[in-house]
Amino acid sequence: MTLAIIGVNHKTAPIEVRERIAISREDLPEVTRALAAVPGVSECMIVSTCNRVELLASIDSQEIDLTSFLHRHFGLDPALLAPHLYQQRDQEAVRHLFRVAASLDSMVVGEPQILGQVKEAFAVARAAGTVAGQLEHLLQCTFAAAKKVRSETEIGSNSVSIASVAVDLARKIFGSLQGRTVFLVGAGKMSELAARHLVQQGAGAILVTNRTQERARRMAEPFQGKVIPFEELYEAASQADIVISSTGAPHPIFRREHGQTFMQRRRNRPMFFIDIAVPRDVDPAMNKLEGIFVYDIDDLQQVAAAHMAERSREASDAEAMIEGEVQRFHQRQRTVNVAPAIVALQQKGEEIRLAELRRIHSRLGPLSAEQTAAIEALTRGLVNKFLHPPMQALKQAAREEDAARLEALCETWSLPTAADRESVVETQELPAPTSPEEETTVTKAEEVSGR
Repeated sequence: MTLAIIGVNHKTAPIEVRERIAISREDLPEVTRALAAVPGVSECMIVSTCNRVELLASIDSQEIDLTSFLHRHFGLDPALLAPHLYQQRDQEAVRHLFRVAASLDSMVVGEPQILGQVKEAFAVARAAGTVAGQLEHLLQCTFAAAKKVRSETEIGSNSVSIASVAVDLARKIFGSLQGRTVFLVGAGKMSELAARHLVQQGAGAILVTNRTQERARRMAEPFQGKVIPFEELYEAASQADIVISSTGAPHPIFRREHGQTFMQRRRNRPMFFIDIAVPRDVDPAMNKLEGIFVYDIDDLQQVAAAHMAERSREASDAEAMIEGEVQRFHQRQRTVNVAPAIVALQQKGEEIRLAELRRIHSRLGPLSAEQTAAIEALTRGLVNKFLHPPMQALKQAAREEDAARLEALCETWSLPTAADRESVVETQELPAPTSPEEETTVTKAEEVSGR
């Protein structure tokens, strides 16, 4: 099996491209199942956020190209998307996924939201039935690596999220946020975070609207905010100094003509739009109106850059930590790949032992429980000591990626070939006993789990 990642993010593609392939939360299960139906894809999941869309898949061979899925599913000209795509395979794909989850590839390094978004994508894929042993194990290792980075470095201290960056921009526009009215359009998590930051900086009334009024009510409660019916969106917007928009609308909901009306009603008092939706909620043409300031996700990156220097040292430590976790995962996988051969070797030894016991059983006559136990212990010990050297040789060949030696050992003992081993999905590394006496005959589950 080959692990593959293909996608675009805020570094490789402008928002005009990213919004063309953005996948809503409601559509994500269907698109994930469509990806799983592509010939040669055995497992998959999709991470779709405002800053990235990435396909993660376990594929049957290196020749399978997932770019055609993006072109076909979103109806895009390949020439439009090709310059912005990146692809990684196997160990590079593992490294990329670990860095993404640890927020080392984020617009604001160290922000905590991305880990939750990767977990949510994984949950969607599990519910859709598109992940199994290989990706299950990879994602669990990914979450463990991200947790280690956040707990053992200061990369998340004084966290600078997209929401707090938006507040910095608002402060620059208005000077003071004291008493400013904030209008949340869409009840997304990012909107809630931005509102929380604004309130901490002295913002006054909080207005909330959403197509689902119950969600708007739940968001408004912590801020003692006022719920605005969605059909009154444009009437209420003119009352706000700061509008934070994060809906799932496929087209802009605020256009130039709306901005002109707002300015007339506000008598040209400034108005700040923070557009954190992908696709965008605010038409860029509104930015040309006097008194209206519009910032989208890509604009926020400029402010975020000012916070990068103070995190560079922690990010460097985190990068080294992630590299160690990638190498550890890769070593586990090499050892796991030889699990079917070791299990088969154990089974052969056990079959021979039992056959010999059956053959001499009639000669021994009636045996007491103590005698039976002694014979069991003796025969098991002999088999385990005999199997210890070839088992250790198999593990060593796997760790050193010595394919020729590994295949020679398998042929000698009539064990599963490389193709047979790749067809078996395991989840953890094998144990490494230190002496023949410690090597005991175990079940497949015990061997693989490392107990």
